[in-house]
Amino acid sequence: MASRLFSSSRTARIAEADSVAVIGLGRFGQSLALELMASGTEVLGIDASEEIVQGLNGELTQVVRADSTKPEALRQLAVHEFDRVVVAIGSDIQASILTTSVLLQFGIPQIWAKATNDAHGQILSQLGVDHVIYPEKDMGRRVAHLVRGAALDYIEVGDDYAIVKTSPAASIVGRRLGETRIRQQHGVTVMAVRRDGSPWCNADADTVLREGDTILVAGPIRAAEEFAQLR
Repeated sequence: MASRLFSSSRTARIAEADSVAVIGLGRFGQSLALELMASGTEVLGIDASEEIVQGLNGELTQVVRADSTKPEALRQLAVHEFDRVVVAIGSDIQASILTTSVLLQFGIPQIWAKATNDAHGQILSQLGVDHVIYPEKDMGRRVAHLVRGAALDYIEVGDDYAIVKTSPAASIVGRRLGETRIRQQHGVTVMAVRRDGSPWCNADADTVLREGDTILVAGPIRAAEEFAQLR
């Protein structure tokens, strides 16, 4: 049963906008939904907990209490009209799988589903979900790279490629990037540079790095981490 915050006509209007439905409003789902709202995206939030729904009243475009495993409940909320839906249910794997199955039956073009472990993720993939996400696992891997290296930030792109934020080694400071042969010697590319708190600027062969600059480096994970270690 949907909560008193539900309005079918309003939900249909949300679905027609540049919008996302987020099902499951725990810590991950709430954080995702609020970040989407902050970026200007309309968000329909759905959760089985009345307490959570009431707590988010006014924070999302619309927030509804409903059983997302029931096709009729999601149809009543016009979820079948959304192009993008995130299943952020984490604590109840059965509910996650059943909800995802319903969305796949609806033919939702883009579904992101949170997996709590590898087995859960495998089931979601076998169902046909193209975007299976592992928030805890991915964050653990990211922090591990930060803890063991000199990187200021780290984003993994696929299984073997990363973008690393770091400071330039002394050996490349004061020289044109085109003269440093970074790509040939280290297998990475300096993508951008930030200086004195100014906005990021694209780097090219004529860019001269200074001490105190922050740079973005892209390359294979091991190569990018080793480059970040240079001083």
